[in-house]
This record gives sequence, C-alpha cells and structure tokens, in this order.
Amino acid sequence: MATIPDFPIGTSTAVPGLESTFVDEMGGLSVPWQGAEVPDPKLLVLNEDLAASLRLDVDLLRSDDGVAVLAGSAVPAGAKPVAMAYAGHQFGGYAPLLGDGRALLLGELVGTDGRRADLHLKGSGPTPFSRGGDGFAVVGPMLREYLVSEAMHALGIPTTRSLSVVETGRQIYRDGIEPGAVLARVASSHLRVGTFEFAVRRGEVLQSLADYAITRHYPTLTDLPATGKNNRYLAFFEEVLEAQASLVARWTLVGFVHGVMNTDNTTISGETIDYGPCAFLDAFDPAAVFSSIDHSGRYAFGNQPAVVKWNLARFAETLLALVDSEPNAAIAAVTAVLDTFDARYEHHYTAGMAAKLGFSGGSVDRTLIDDLLTLMEDHRADWTGSFRALADELRGDSTPLDRLVPREHIGPWLTRWRNAVQQQVRAPAEAADAMDRVNPLYIPRNHQLDAALRAATDGDLAPFEKLLEVVTHPFDHRDEWSEYAAPAPRSFTETFRTFCGT
Repeated sequence: MATIPDFPIGTSTAVPGLESTFVDEMGGLSVPWQGAEVPDPKLLVLNEDLAASLRLDVDLLRSDDGVAVLAGSAVPAGAKPVAMAYAGHQFGGYAPLLGDGRALLLGELVGTDGRRADLHLKGSGPTPFSRGGDGFAVVGPMLREYLVSEAMHALGIPTTRSLSVVETGRQIYRDGIEPGAVLARVASSHLRVGTFEFAVRRGEVLQSLADYAITRHYPTLTDLPATGKNNRYLAFFEEVLEAQASLVARWTLVGFVHGVMNTDNTTISGETIDYGPCAFLDAFDPAAVFSSIDHSGRYAFGNQPAVVKWNLARFAETLLALVDSEPNAAIAAVTAVLDTFDARYEHHYTAGMAAKLGFSGGSVDRTLIDDLLTLMEDHRADWTGSFRALADELRGDSTPLDRLVPREHIGPWLTRWRNAVQQQVRAPAEAADAMDRVNPLYIPRNHQLDAALRAATDGDLAPFEKLLEVVTHPFDHRDEWSEYAAPAPRSFTETFRTFCGT
C-alpha cells in the first residue's frame, strides 16, 4: 500500500453527507490518498445551482473551510478520498496501469433528484499513479473544462459537470510559469472502459465491478440472471453501447470534437468526460483535428463514431467471461450486440439532423443531409451558424446564409429542402421556430474561449464570466450577444490547436 503524504491536513464539515460505496464495495480498484497542501487558495468560480442540487450549502462552500475542501487541502469529515485505478488504450496502444495521476475521488453525494453522484478533484497533486508527472493543473485548462462541461450540459448532452475552480497559489511550470488550480467536478460515476480493462486482469473483482456498475447506472438489469442466454452482463454491454451511440451522435450534431477518446475517457454511464484538447467546429470539416498530440488524426471529428465503437469492442473483451463460460459463445454474443452500433448511431444522428433541418417525426432523406454537408465542406461554412441561417432563410431573411454559401451553389438544395418541409404540411415559420429550439446560437467558440482563458490566467475573470453566461443559454437570442454568434476569423481557425492541459 502506498504511503499517504505526511503533512498536516485538516478536516471540514463544509461538505457533509459524503458516502463511499465505490471504496467500500470495490476493494483493489483505488488507493487511499489525500490532496497536496495549497499555499494560498482562492475561489475563482462556484456553480451555485449545481451545489444546491447536491444539497450543499453555498455559503459553507465559499467559507475558508469549504474552499479548502474544493482545493483538496482538507478532507470532508467522514470522507474516504482515493485515487482510482484504471488501465486504458491510449491512441490505440494498451497501458496496463494509468489511474488518477492528478485527481481524487472525495466521495459520493445523493442529490435532490435522488441520484448518486461522485465529487471528484482534478489537479489536487501527485498520486501513486502520477507516472512522473507533478500531479497538478493550471488555471486555463481547469476553467476550460468548467466552461465547456457546463455548456454541454446546457445543450442537453450527457456530461460530467463542474462545481468549482480554485486557484491554489502554487506556481506550476508548463510552457512557462502558470498559476495552479484545482477543478471540482461531478459525475454520475467515474467508471470507465479503462476501469474494466484494469479489473479484468484482477480476477474476481471483475464480476463485483460489473454488478456495482449495473446497480448504479442500469438498475433495471439487476433482476436478470447472471448466467444464461439473456444474462445481465450481455444486457449491460448493450445498455452501455446504446448510451455511447447516443452520446457520440449528440457530439456530432453540435460539432463537438473530444480530442482524446482513449478508453479511459469512455464512461460506462454514457457521459462526456475529460475536456482536455476538446474544441467545437468552426468551418465544417470531417477531418478536423485540434489536439496538438493527435498527429495521425485518429480522433478527428468524423472518426468519432468509429472510435467509440472500437472502444466498446475493448469493453466487450473485458466482459467475455461473464457473458458465457464458453469463449466462442461469448464472442459471438458480444459481437452480435457490437454489430448493432452503426444502426443505433445512424438512428440517433439522422433523427437529430431531421430536427436540425426542421422536420418533425425524426425522418429525413439521408441524401438531403449528405448533400448539405458536401456544400458546407466545400465552402468551409460555419457549422453552428449554418443551421441558424437556414431557419432565417425559412423566415425570408437570406442574408445570413448568403454569407456562408454562395446562393448559386446552395440554391438547388434549398429548393429540395423547402419542398420536403412543405410536404410535412409544416408552415415555414413553424419549422424555423422548431429549428431554433435545437440549433444553438452560442457555443464555446474557440477564439472566444481562448481569449477568455488567457485573460483569466492573467487575473481577469470578466471575459470568462461573460462567456460562461452566454454559452449556458445557448438558444436564447439576445441582441447584445451578437458577437458571440460570429464565426472565428479564418486566420484563427487555420492555426488553432488545443492541448491536454496536464
């Protein structure tokens, strides 16, 4: 057992009610640990609505004791903080031991909705899984995860959420000296495909982990038998596959590029996790890659469905012994489920695109979608702006669309689209209003987020706070927010890169 760092650490009652079912039931999948000392903690941002939904007292969180907990330098009374262990395939290569190299699971809270959620720190210092890293994080990337995860939540996309960012007063060396920070995030759990890749090589814990995950995330499966043709573990795999097919389709619909879709970043719950080198599309390009470390384009925007399917195949491999004691039968069973992924993704994607284009009932001619995407790619049309411009087109305002795609090129497609909308006996204005309810006007545009994070790193939080307000109201048109709907300058999109933020 690794030795917990020997320095004075306080206890706090600012975060009461923390439970520890994962630690109590899943021995061998974590290491007891505690955060590093924090020289001069300063609360930068606190998600008061999220705190209230977790039954937490906002005033207590803002107190010195509360900030100490959120920074990792104090342990909540009764908590059992741990660094979680997991393995993973990173860019296709297997790493048998990864784990929380700069993070801690403080425990679990039951919210006002009755659902259990993890409270987890990121950037809280080195752990036994740090693999030579310093275990810390810096202000810019932690604020990036805070803002993007909250924007994704506002867009209705399953995601971890952010509770707070605390500046630590520690100076961290990255490209230069940067201010250190700790993010407190909330998830329905931090169980990953990588957790199962770690557990499968540790014997009996695998079945316990699977049962724990089923009970926590898919409780309707608990009554299924543990063996036989329709056992709970095969049904569990199918549920996770469905959740991930839906998730990646939603990413596609809003133009989100995760950037580092390793198996340790693929959750069992179907939530988006780890906003490191993520970005949103500006000009539509299926081959768009923003991550500075994705040299081969493995995690490009258009590759994301195939990557998730590949990750799910790795998950299926961990469950084989539970699905059937006869290896060939187990392989056949999980393969049959895996083979449904493409159809499931297509269903979610097509239904979403139908809504984005103003069709009711979730059906649309796929060639209409594909032909529009070809036009957008050929003319480097802004992804988010194009769908709002199409709604304006239905209202009789052609100016926004004319700025994106020349009329002589998109005109024939527009005729086909209008005719298809009218065949549904839907008035143009009604279709346009329906489109605006699913097509965001504001997203975390890369140039605006980059500028806000640079300002925050230098001590000015105002641009970040304003951008956060805007992107958490993605469908609400306000004249004073017009600049936040504008595409990035071409010069920015051609050079922009994202980084893991380690």
